[in-house]
Amino acid sequence: MVFHRTEQNLLESNEWADYYVYRQGALMALPYTFDFDLTNGILRCRLNGQVTDEVLKDFFRTGAQHAIRIRPRAGVVDLTEVTSFDVSVQSIEKLARSTPVLQDPNLCRVIIAPSLEMYGMMRMFEIEGEATRPGIHVVHTEREAWAILSVAEPRFCALDMM
Repeated sequence: MVFHRTEQNLLESNEWADYYVYRQGALMALPYTFDFDLTNGILRCRLNGQVTDEVLKDFFRTGAQHAIRIRPRAGVVDLTEVTSFDVSVQSIEKLARSTPVLQDPNLCRVIIAPSLEMYGMMRMFEIEGEATRPGIHVVHTEREAWAILSVAEPRFCALDMM
């Protein structure tokens, strides 16, 4: 990864907070990014690399902060770039039963889970969270997600550009 500014400058400015985490004395890229389609009101999160219980919980906390600030009309979680999904059933169940930050039952939430393992885990999340998140859909592809949201070509921009 190439930094245009030094790690010290990033740490001092706090500009790194949405993209990096400071662990064990090093600045590391977060395993997720958030962006927003202003036209359609879609908040999207793309997880990548290895996803663990800790990463998923941290993603939920960070996503909640963005959702409160932006108040999207829909949300998409994209797991396409995940290489390892080491999340326990207990974590999925606990997160599914938690109260959503945006409690609007009409809010459409879509999870893109291309692999069978992730798809199964996300279907469990959907079933366990049915009472609190009735507008959730689990799909295999981005194309299916956009069809559910009735969006032909979403145009996302990074949240720091808003």
